[in-house]
Amino acid sequence: MKGNEFAGLGLEEIAEKIESMEIRGAAKIARAAAHALKEEAVKDEGELDERINEAIERLKRTRPTAVSLQNAIRFVTMNKNSDFTVDMIKERVDTFIKKSHSAGEKIAEYGGKRISSGNTILTHCNSSMALKAIKYAWDEGKEIDVIATESRPKKQGYITVREMAEYGIPVTLIVDSAVRYKMTDVDHVYVGADTIASNGAVINKIGTSQVALCAHEARVPVTVCAETYKFSRETAFGDLVEIEERDPEEIVDPDEFPGVKINNPVFDATPADYVDCVVTEEGVISPSESYRVIKEMMKG
Repeated sequence: MKGNEFAGLGLEEIAEKIESMEIRGAAKIARAAAHALKEEAVKDEGELDERINEAIERLKRTRPTAVSLQNAIRFVTMNKNSDFTVDMIKERVDTFIKKSHSAGEKIAEYGGKRISSGNTILTHCNSSMALKAIKYAWDEGKEIDVIATESRPKKQGYITVREMAEYGIPVTLIVDSAVRYKMTDVDHVYVGADTIASNGAVINKIGTSQVALCAHEARVPVTVCAETYKFSRETAFGDLVEIEERDPEEIVDPDEFPGVKINNPVFDATPADYVDCVVTEEGVISPSESYRVIKEMMKG
């Protein structure tokens, strides 16, 4: 469905699907946001600038932590002025979506080549980039096994294990709290990223930092697979990444626990010291190079 995965969806439908996590994963969210801007641009209603500005504000409210969404908007609307046209928006959206898919193919290759035959890879949540790399290794004929966490509370790990099993890759599902116990069987940890900060910290699905800590203790390398548009330029200026809190009902019915406060943070921050490398479409880098990547982005 490359290029038309959101066909028939308008701004509000896309915004609602991002908020409900029906559209999830940083790369897909970014492409969805770009598509929504294109849909607003082609409407023959009112002033173009007004429509786009309202669309930008609506999209930004959906997932405050998703830097990929912010960067997709920035790419589509960069240097927006009175001469901005519908055709310019359409062209930029199409370019962004094409680059997003191309980045995934390159990350799959670079990440997949780092996996050796006989390896067991542990992954957390459901990162399309991490899974592409694992599939690439499998397609190269490498004999590998995958261990996937449930990734509570939304249990995106269920999607991961089904995807791996359907691809023919041997896969084991574990509860999140079994990570340290199983780490002795693991050769590599492969995860994605929602945001990468200028100091190399990785913002990703809640529990990622615990996985990385266990891997660090066991001297298992942690590989993060992420497109460069997930690097946050705002953090280069001292801004902190906002950690989104979602509805407690995703965890449990609060009425069953009167007097109990329930927190449901969606992401956590993994220190750069616990990350071996970041695989991007531009190559494999050290987390310490994140600031350089962001500086290059700002030049564009």
